[in-house]
Amino acid sequence: MALVKKYVTEVISIESTIDGVFTLELKSLSKPFRYYPGQFLHFALDEYDPSGNWPESRCFSMQTPPQGDTLKITYAAKGPFTNRMAESLTVGSKATLKLPYGDLFTQNHNKAQTVFIAGGTGITPFLSLFNDDSFSGYENPVLYAGFRNIGMNLYQKELDNAAEINSNLKINCVYQDEAGVLPIDKILALSDKSASFFISGPPVMIRSFKEFLLRHGIPECQVKTDDWE
Repeated sequence: MALVKKYVTEVISIESTIDGVFTLELKSLSKPFRYYPGQFLHFALDEYDPSGNWPESRCFSMQTPPQGDTLKITYAAKGPFTNRMAESLTVGSKATLKLPYGDLFTQNHNKAQTVFIAGGTGITPFLSLFNDDSFSGYENPVLYAGFRNIGMNLYQKELDNAAEINSNLKINCVYQDEAGVLPIDKILALSDKSASFFISGPPVMIRSFKEFLLRHGIPECQVKTDDWE
């Protein structure tokens, strides 16, 4: 497992095609980033003082594979910290990161049958795997991604690239304004019962989907969640 390190970074691009949702691209100003697909970081706006405590921060999943010189995160401005990010960050701003954390895809799992279930920006940790060369080793990967509407799907370029890396990837995008919320009952009915199920999204969704799978006979060792614990 990669060791947790601190990185001083510069914001080199900010994309916001949807009001209140931002994608940041960050470049390290010192050492190269080191992490595995599916891991997450702590993001601090204030400069880190080695003589004091780590400043206030928030967790975000890396949505880019680890081979690049930069990494991306996507966030929605919903609370005081993320609203401060939206108001204060511009191209050229500095931010301090601490990474990597988590073991989402380094846990033992079934690469022959794998189901990825994402709600909204919860798709981002999956993209870091889907766009990594190691994703070609998955035999029957299936993605179910739920968004409020088609405009909230900001990830088509990454999904197209994922399909080039692994032509077996089946992509199912569900738009709430057209078809309702992700149907976990139908997802389970269509899935191999030996599959590993990865769930990422709002905490309420993660809890309810995991509980549903466990109640319907899926062993807990086959259900992996991205809840930053």
